[in-house]
Amino acid sequence: MTMRHHALDITLTRALTPAELHRAARTMPLAANHDTTRLLALVRAKTPAKALKRLRHQVGGRLPIDVITTHYPDPRGQILLNVTFSPAVYAALKAAAEHTRRPPNLFVQEAVHRALALHADQETDRLDRALQHLLTSTTPPYLLAAVGRALTHTTGAAPC
Repeated sequence: MTMRHHALDITLTRALTPAELHRAARTMPLAANHDTTRLLALVRAKTPAKALKRLRHQVGGRLPIDVITTHYPDPRGQILLNVTFSPAVYAALKAAAEHTRRPPNLFVQEAVHRALALHADQETDRLDRALQHLLTSTTPPYLLAAVGRALTHTTGAAPC
């Protein structure tokens, strides 16, 4: 298998000082956002999972990393997530995972998927209720025009 480069997003717990960013950038090329709370890195590895581990190993001690994620979804449309838990949190996760007879990483993955699905369902229901409320006081064409204007202004696109 050939070594590929993987784009990884690093979310930091706080903004970096210029010296911290400079020291970390000597280890590997990093692109910072305007307030240095997020970084982007290209990491050479066989798989995205190995790239996450390599990045954590190379700069984890130098940066206040909160979460590392793959920048692009995999073929199944998923983003990989790399989080380091404190020993106490990891022990609690491990105990909860043992009750379900799952490894801790699979237990967390399934919990995140359930939470995201629940959030998506709740958001859909909320939007349906809001839409029904709006339709009681206007007509679909007026509502559609208003949505079009709002989306045009939100995305920064030129007005129609």
